[in-house]
Amino acid sequence: MLLRRERAYTAVAIMLDIGWHAGRQRLESAGDVADRLSMARRGIEPVLQGLARAGLLDSTRGPKGGYRLGKSARQITLADILDAAANDASDQGETEAGGQLQTAAVEPLWVELERQVQTHLKTVTLEALIERALAQGLRRPPIAPIVFTI
Repeated sequence: MLLRRERAYTAVAIMLDIGWHAGRQRLESAGDVADRLSMARRGIEPVLQGLARAGLLDSTRGPKGGYRLGKSARQITLADILDAAANDASDQGETEAGGQLQTAAVEPLWVELERQVQTHLKTVTLEALIERALAQGLRRPPIAPIVFTI
């Protein structure tokens, strides 16, 4: 998990963006998310699909389709997001250094570090990240009400 920093960072950024702009009410297009993150749409599509497969995002196809949170921001932890990103990664074959020193010293340390990080990530929710952004003075975009005119 610790080695896939770019994919993990992208997954957290996508979830935060969708949670910030759409939450569970509206749909956000992949193009809009990519534009706000200054990333290529084709670069985030696999991550979006992996997050949707994990149930963290709901997706709707079609011209008015897009993504929204699959459950409330308070129920989604960073551990959930990173697990979805790691499980969906196409480059599953990590190389491991061999040898007695690595087996005796590095591997146990790495397992311990990952366990500590995972324990902490389970306590941080998407809602907590949104609250951090609000505390920094960012304001969520207003959701325009639907107006019907006859």
